[in-house]
Amino acid sequence: MDKLSDIIKIRARPKLKEPNLFAAWPGISNVAMIVATYIARKLEFKELASVRAPFFFDPIGVMVRNSIVEEPQFPQSRFFYWKNPRGKDLVLFIGEAQPNTNGYSLANCIIDAAEHFNVKRVYTCAAAISRIHHTEEPRVLGVGTNPSIVEELANYCDVNASNLQISGMNGILLGVAMERNMEGACLLGEVPTYTTRMQNPIAALGVARVLSKLLGVNIDFTELKLAATATSEGMKQVAAEAMGEYIDYFTEPIWERDEDDSEYDG
Repeated sequence: MDKLSDIIKIRARPKLKEPNLFAAWPGISNVAMIVATYIARKLEFKELASVRAPFFFDPIGVMVRNSIVEEPQFPQSRFFYWKNPRGKDLVLFIGEAQPNTNGYSLANCIIDAAEHFNVKRVYTCAAAISRIHHTEEPRVLGVGTNPSIVEELANYCDVNASNLQISGMNGILLGVAMERNMEGACLLGEVPTYTTRMQNPIAALGVARVLSKLLGVNIDFTELKLAATATSEGMKQVAAEAMGEYIDYFTEPIWERDEDDSEYDG
């Protein structure tokens, strides 16, 4: 791979104090991105660096405006930093999209940058698809790159995740961190199986609360709580539709017959 300066454009050189890295990409129920963008809004982050997208993404086309072809557009992948007055600083990475084929290379690039910024630990988060009902309090599951981290996570969330797979970049980055001997942890918020296509600030709220404790950061979650409440109402409708489809599927053969079958000889 090319040297880091060819791939990462450094925009600031702050003196960071034992920073942690929290990285997020879009995923199931958008849990990771809800957490990342909410934290970004609530804390005064400053731009730190950006990834040169053509190394990892291929454009799928170009826009044309007034018959003029525009330059190819790429998803942004950027680093930000926040200096914590009461503890360890925080580096935030937000990727607007996940690469189709170069995820492992991108993950290694991000860990290269993390080492450059003297990051001590990497955090990601994701959704954990579960057979819970939307009225149940979703758990936050925690996994780590070594037993000592799992022991620490046990103070804040459920570490009895058994066997699972963390798909996409939110999982790959953690695996690369382990390969590179950097500490890492992933927090997974439970989402009901029938709501995976909708955003889930309920799961995101649980993850964000745990993450804030691990990072030693005080965050006002009032707005996220309101979004979670509104989403729970929407989930009632989704659950009702899912139940209706379930009933229709199993009862249709009973009462729906061909027209000839419903006629009686008289």
